[in-house]
Amino acid sequence: MRVDIWSDVVCPFCYIGKKRLEHVAAEAGIELEIYWHSFELDPDAPAVHTTSNTERLAQKYGRTTAQVEEMERQVAAMAADEGIDFQWQKANSGNTFNAHRIIHLAQSHGLGNEAEEAFFYSYMTQGLNIGERETLEDVAARIGLNPVEVDDVLDSDEFAEFVRHDEQIAREQLNVTGVPFFVFDQRIALAGAQPRDVFAHVLKQAQEKSDAVEPNTTNTGATCNDDSCSLD
Repeated sequence: MRVDIWSDVVCPFCYIGKKRLEHVAAEAGIELEIYWHSFELDPDAPAVHTTSNTERLAQKYGRTTAQVEEMERQVAAMAADEGIDFQWQKANSGNTFNAHRIIHLAQSHGLGNEAEEAFFYSYMTQGLNIGERETLEDVAARIGLNPVEVDDVLDSDEFAEFVRHDEQIAREQLNVTGVPFFVFDQRIALAGAQPRDVFAHVLKQAQEKSDAVEPNTTNTGATCNDDSCSLD
């Protein structure tokens, strides 16, 4: 089954949603053909932030450090339920534009899912700076991409138009305001890292070729939007 997913590699709910979808599909015996699409939560971010995620979010939204830390612990607990070791204390987001370009390169070689997984793991578990070239090259090597080809991409604008096109489609045609955002069988849309039973229901709908439903953009429960993530 084809599944198109808009995500950003610094979005913990995107990783959680990926794991839930994979788990449900495996239980149902459904083979997924996943196409990853770019959605930058903070296109203007520097390659590396000089302050922690916690400090930036507290300042941006007028919350205390303790309030933001509690939210991050809740997200980490949710991630742990899906087998993800989210080291939120180490995670420090940065510009993800080049990571998205490398994902498109990987996808051109049939390694898009491997690239997405590797970037999620690098950022959320290893605490690597996602905007640094060293991290990009490490992830690319880990999944078997040709280092010369990777350098050629990073030294050029190659795949930049792919990133921009994904984001244009998301905003102008799908009205995406947060990620993850899923489209099943090019007909049924679902917003957010929904519970497993919701994924199971949508997969069944898609298998049965049910009529397309409107995107579930209300009460998503777990999305990242504008460089922030919320449980509600």
